[in-house]
Amino acid sequence: MDIILKIAEELQVKKYQVEAAVGLIDEGNTIPFISRYRKEATGALNDEQLRILSERLVYLRNLEEKKEQVIATIREQEKLTPELEAQILAAETLVVVEDLYRPYRPKRRTRATIAKEKGLEPFAEQIMAQKMSIPVEKAAEAFISEEKGVANVQEAIDGAKDILAEQISDVADYRIRIRQMTAKEGMVSSEAKDDSADTVYSLYYHFEQPIAKMAGHRTLAINRGEKEKILTVKVAPPKEKVLTYLEKQIIKAPRLNMAGLSNMMQNAKAATVTAQANPYTTPVLREVIEDAYDRLIAPSIEREIRNDLTEKAEEGAIKVFGKNLEQLLMQPPVAGHVVLGWDPAFRTGCKLAVVDATGKVLDTAVIYPTAPQNKVAEAKVVLKKLVDKYGITLISVGNGTASRESEQVIVEFLKEIKKPVQYVIVNEAGASVYSASKLATEEFPHFDVAQRSAASIARRLQDPLAELVKIEPKAIGVGQYQHDMNQKHLGEALSGVVEDCVNKVGVDLNTASAPLLEYVSGITKTLAKNIVAYREENGRFTDRKQLLKVAKLGPKAYEQCAGFLRIRDGKNPLDATSVHPESYEAAEKLLDALGYKPGDLNGGGIPGIAKKITNSAQMAEEFGIGEMTLIDIAKELEKPGRDPREEMQKPILRSDVLEMKDLKPGMVLKGTVRNVIDFGAFVDIGVHQDGLVHISKMTTKYIKHPLEVVKVGDIVEVTVLSVDIAKKRIQLTMIP
Repeated sequence: MDIILKIAEELQVKKYQVEAAVGLIDEGNTIPFISRYRKEATGALNDEQLRILSERLVYLRNLEEKKEQVIATIREQEKLTPELEAQILAAETLVVVEDLYRPYRPKRRTRATIAKEKGLEPFAEQIMAQKMSIPVEKAAEAFISEEKGVANVQEAIDGAKDILAEQISDVADYRIRIRQMTAKEGMVSSEAKDDSADTVYSLYYHFEQPIAKMAGHRTLAINRGEKEKILTVKVAPPKEKVLTYLEKQIIKAPRLNMAGLSNMMQNAKAATVTAQANPYTTPVLREVIEDAYDRLIAPSIEREIRNDLTEKAEEGAIKVFGKNLEQLLMQPPVAGHVVLGWDPAFRTGCKLAVVDATGKVLDTAVIYPTAPQNKVAEAKVVLKKLVDKYGITLISVGNGTASRESEQVIVEFLKEIKKPVQYVIVNEAGASVYSASKLATEEFPHFDVAQRSAASIARRLQDPLAELVKIEPKAIGVGQYQHDMNQKHLGEALSGVVEDCVNKVGVDLNTASAPLLEYVSGITKTLAKNIVAYREENGRFTDRKQLLKVAKLGPKAYEQCAGFLRIRDGKNPLDATSVHPESYEAAEKLLDALGYKPGDLNGGGIPGIAKKITNSAQMAEEFGIGEMTLIDIAKELEKPGRDPREEMQKPILRSDVLEMKDLKPGMVLKGTVRNVIDFGAFVDIGVHQDGLVHISKMTTKYIKHPLEVVKVGDIVEVTVLSVDIAKKRIQLTMIP
């Protein structure tokens, strides 16, 4: 298999693009580096394409390795034919390779191997040859042997049938066809073990759907229900069709001359070819075929179908999780505010942390405005002191337990103080994971867990990306069924999303924490710690080249990371941009050619510089760089260190509160998309309980997935359809 060509076809790109990308990956370059600084080589493949390419490259290389191992093993057994070798080499999936290898794989002791030991293989071959002129029972007498453990005719027949059943189950072509038939025409069903129980799986108590139409979220739901022993899940194959197919492949009809064919056509009872087959062996073979299918083929095909459905569902869910995570990480920073982080709770009190505009924690406190203490007046006194002392302009409230009650206290308080202070409800998913982590302990050694959580809730509003990278991506809670997935695959995919986001935004070398630096292209956990240690020992970085003085950071790591690390107010103005040091000479030539110098960047860039380039191709050739690189340099010189998050919608700042009982059908509200799933999106409309916009209520156009219309963080206008206070359900629509 030509791996390069195969990937190019799958990605619908040119072969040279894949060839270049594979070469760069093999040289140890990271995806963000290739995407940003090797556009000419790859034809500007983006990070998403490159990650898919990288995954397929690993899979296809493993596939080729498996093929070589299988061919070598079969060759050692002296059973490799040119036809079989060609089939193995042409296989496009590991499943097909396993199918082809099955007959030659060393087997554990089976009913068939026991029958072979009893000398029944020649008898099985006679039955399969379908040329018997005597009843099978009569032929079996020759194989009765006390010495070999065959006591009677029935034992001989049963043993031969076991051998044939295993042989049939090992034929790769049969398995491939049966798998296709089952996937195309089979059904998935689930039943409740106790349908009187009220559980979240009630929708799947008597559920049935074609395998071909099975939605990913349904697969994951029934898998979880089965795991929790609430549901029984089955795959119902088109058994009759499968048996008919196998009979056509296995049971031979005698050759008919023209007269025989004419007689057969005239005889309505002899309508099928199999009816003309050997009368002695055909009934036995039909039994063998059914046994082979029921006992040996169907159970493994069912497992494979279930695994395939699960893999596809997980792949889809991970993709949605990744998109949601990307949008959450790329939320615009709410800069320039002194923020009060509020971690709500009941019995233990609400923990507060005052954080200045740079993220430094100035003060902490605990108040008890919620049940059971209900010390609202005392809480307001503490809040007023903090607002007056630190000039707080924004309160960031976690959306967990007691959030609703805390919000009511905040709104009352804001009305009383009459100062320009607003509040935001933030998704606190993962805050507790972070606050109990070793990292949080190192960062806030004198704070308890809840105080750390309050500081994190404040900071994730000020700079979501810098704060959220401290939390394991899958703990951030913007997906569905994340705990039921392959955790390794999920972790790798989400880490890739975080890496892409961090490198798109860029990192301030002099303020970045070690967890943030870890996601920078080319920087390992050890290098991140070494950079922070160097900074603490030697003071702030003034030049990107100083990175080469960091312990264990060599030329390759420098090449990969330098362009993504920013130094503000350093020796070279280009160090504050995403221009890579390898292109500094070209950038300086460009500035000079257009009548500028590097110092002109210190005022915040040179507006309109890109428009002054009259012939980018010619200029790129003169400077010895690619045209795409030249255009990127010009864009960066216009607005050095531009933050792509600035283009995203800012969160809704609130100063009043709604309650669920205030909602009425027809009410139009603005809300923030908190989570996108396969069947819709959850929207925060300021009533503590997120409302659901079903996929059918998003737009009048046909869409396959909600991500075509909305993403996490979007501000959307919704209309209330219905409110169920008892079940805490709000149905919304985005269709006016």
